Amino acid sequence: MSSTFGKIFKISTFGESHGKAVGVVLEGCPAGLEIDENYIQHELDRRKPGQSKITTQRKEEDKVHILSGVFENKTTGTPIAMVVYNEDQRSKDYSHIADKFRPSHADYTYHVKYGIRDYRGGGRSSARETVARVAAGAIAKLLLSKFGIRIYSYVSQVGSIRLDKHYDELDLNTIDDNIIRCPDAQTAEKMIALIDETRKNQDTIGGVITGVVKGCPPGLGEPVFDKLHAELGKAMLSINAVKGFEYGSGFDGVKLNGSQHNDLFENKDGRITTKTNHSGGIQGGISNGQDIYFRVAFKPVATIMSDQESVNEKGEKTIVSGKGRHDPCVLPRAVPIVDAMTALVLADFFLRNQLASLHRLSKHE
Repeated sequence: MSSTFGKIFKISTFGESHGKAVGVVLEGCPAGLEIDENYIQHELDRRKPGQSKITTQRKEEDKVHILSGVFENKTTGTPIAMVVYNEDQRSKDYSHIADKFRPSHADYTYHVKYGIRDYRGGGRSSARETVARVAAGAIAKLLLSKFGIRIYSYVSQVGSIRLDKHYDELDLNTIDDNIIRCPDAQTAEKMIALIDETRKNQDTIGGVITGVVKGCPPGLGEPVFDKLHAELGKAMLSINAVKGFEYGSGFDGVKLNGSQHNDLFENKDGRITTKTNHSGGIQGGISNGQDIYFRVAFKPVATIMSDQESVNEKGEKTIVSGKGRHDPCVLPRAVPIVDAMTALVLADFFLRNQLASLHRLSKHE
């Protein structure tokens, strides 16, 4: 099972939804980085369940425990291990589906692949695993902030309600001002009302999160197979419930001619920049110094609070009944996960660039 992500700034996550804990081992973080444990906790608090009426009511404090790699609030250059203990599991909520396959879950595919599965909340396939990513991503964000790189993610669509404003028209510092994490108050109210109505109807709904990276220097990314946008796409598609990823003009770019879509270069106060940014800050798989922006599509949560037809492990027809505590919409809690995965990708490429620079210098000695 692949539980490792990154090449230099590398994480390995562990744990299950209803196990004792979930955690992460982070390797490759440079020594001497000041670690603000309160900031890591803040990021985990943004992801944790039970935040509002439009999220699952499972109660987890998600208190982070740093086990190694940090001394006197600074990284030592050795592996950083962090763990978050599970406190509010209700495994009995899943006993009724011990041998049944829930529609659109990983139950069947895990059963086929491994011949055994943890049916309690999905085990390893549960979004509970993303706690570890957010903890590691917080450290990546601390590292990137030292170099002026800032990451923002916000809910830009729920169902058919879409925020059509460009991110430059929004105050991205207000993302956390409402429970849906949409930096437009009027649109946020509509989104919240739709999710609440969906919840009362015992159903779920999906939507889109927009990611924005500001201050990214040119030169991050690798040619051919390790392109920056390809790694961002892989990172986003590894998040539970993600069904699509596009960056820059994305699919809407097909409506334009090349003469309209090309980003023309100009020299602005001694700095090479582009007049437009249809490329989304990435050209040839490498950052060009412009803002990086992308959209991530999330499907409706698969667990709904009504009966659905399915089959059991013997292939017999059965009924799966919705029980337990689940999100009617994953988007508000997925915002910090998108932040974290973006930061992990950029931190890894940033360190790979530093290594490449040292290699270039050594050739000239």
